[in-house]
Amino acid sequence: MKRSLVAMAALALCGVASAQSSVTLFGIVDATLAYGSGSISNKTQLTNSGYNSSRVGFKGVESLGGDMRAGFHLEAGMSNDDGQGGSTNSNNQGSGTGAGVNGRQGLTFNRRSTVSLGGNWGELRLGRDYTPQFWNLTVYDPFGTNGVGTNQAFISSIGGPVNTRASNSFMYLYNHSFGATSNEGKEGLHAFLSHYRGENPSGTATSKDGTGSALRVGYNGGPVSVAFATSSTSYSTGDIRTTNIGGAYDFHAAKVMGMYQRDRVASATAVDATGYLLGVSVPVSVDEIRAAYSRYKTTAALSPTTTKLALGYVHNMSKRTVLYATVARVTNNSGASQALNGSATAAGSSSTGWDFGLRHSF
Repeated sequence: MKRSLVAMAALALCGVASAQSSVTLFGIVDATLAYGSGSISNKTQLTNSGYNSSRVGFKGVESLGGDMRAGFHLEAGMSNDDGQGGSTNSNNQGSGTGAGVNGRQGLTFNRRSTVSLGGNWGELRLGRDYTPQFWNLTVYDPFGTNGVGTNQAFISSIGGPVNTRASNSFMYLYNHSFGATSNEGKEGLHAFLSHYRGENPSGTATSKDGTGSALRVGYNGGPVSVAFATSSTSYSTGDIRTTNIGGAYDFHAAKVMGMYQRDRVASATAVDATGYLLGVSVPVSVDEIRAAYSRYKTTAALSPTTTKLALGYVHNMSKRTVLYATVARVTNNSGASQALNGSATAAGSSSTGWDFGLRHSF
């Protein structure tokens, strides 16, 4: 009888523990038929991530009592058109991108690999994740920095290895849903602070390379969303500083958005760059029309400048399955030679590209 009672008590405790924690498998598979044309060559390919980045991941949360929680998030990018895994960077420098077969390996948690502790005071997050300065580029872009319509200030950016993500990061998030992607600030004031390390030996000229700090502060209130971000990363070839600001207003009939960014490489021959985007997203029943105009210009020789005009349509077949199509054209001036979807174009020439794809999430 006593043994039965002990067993029943143990099972009850296990049930409580399992009820307080959860693990989720999630992912996106996005296949894109992409075409690009330029003055030198054209290209047609089946690629991926034209609407959302393809990925597979695992995440979990455990209640520690009161408002305290612990969690983890492991997320790997993948190329579903050919089965390759996504590449990563171990030290926020050119030397950390891996071997020559980089990107052909198996599952690599290059998108995010973090462990977190949180409560009413916010969330402490450790590992590899997005940098604060990245979010204004994608949150205020109707194409979300995916596919041929992507913000030109992101495509052409001189922001360096931490333009999107940083490894070896110490992060603090205020007024965000626990474990959520860093752009998902709640109503009111929210903030995201990050410090990342290059992890080089001391006493060398490159000891601080890949080490930096960044901050994003935003406000969400009803139809209004605004955010400011700034970062500074050390490199022996010249520190890279990025500052941007973005905003959006949802009129319900249409959501308008815009962002502005300034990049600076503080070397002996300092180079500045500025970029901006103006965009709109228009709901059509359950579907969506997207359009954006973006521009990026640097102070390098001749001041190369690229502008892009993009238009897209999204058909939501269900909550998880989407068909989409996007067309874009870039115009290059003063030595710029940006081309779309793998094509090649001469300096000062234009390029046109389009995407047609299918995305399924789980």
